[in-house]
Amino acid sequence: MKRPQWDEYFLKLAMLASERATCPRMHCGCVLVKNKNVITTGYNGSIPGDDHCDQVGCLIVDNHCVRTVHAEMNALIQAARRGHAVEGATAYVTNMPCTTCAKALITAGINRVVVFSDYHDTLALQFFAKAQVKIDKIHMPSKEIQYDLKNYSSAR
Repeated sequence: MKRPQWDEYFLKLAMLASERATCPRMHCGCVLVKNKNVITTGYNGSIPGDDHCDQVGCLIVDNHCVRTVHAEMNALIQAARRGHAVEGATAYVTNMPCTTCAKALITAGINRVVVFSDYHDTLALQFFAKAQVKIDKIHMPSKEIQYDLKNYSSAR
C-alpha cells in the first residue's frame, strides 16, 4: 500500500468534506491545516436553519447561488466560532476559491492554498499573488481508500 503524502492526505479530507455539500451546482470541501494538524473543515451549504439547495433549488443571482455559504467561508467561520487561530495555515480546497473566498482566506492569514480543480470566473489567482499566498495545484487524489485487512489482523 502506498502511504499518501501530506498534501494528498489533506486534500482527500477536503474531498470527503465535499460529500456533505448541499448545492448541486458544485460540491466543494475545505480543510484548514496548521503544523500537519486539522484545524477545521467546511463544505458548501445553506446557513443554519435555512432550506438547502438540494431540497428547494438554488437561489441564483448573477449566475451564482447565493443560498450557499462556500466551503472556505464555512471552514473559517467554524475556526472562529471555536477560537482556533488560522494565521499561517494551509487551506486544502477541492476547487480554486472564488474571488470572495480568496479575499477571506488572505485576510484570515492563510499562507498557502492547495487545490486540484480550477474555478471559473475568478480573480483569486491575482489576489493570492498580490498577497504572496502560495498556490499549489496537484492532481486529484484517488477517491479509493485502500485497506490491507489481510495483514491487519496478523499484525495486531
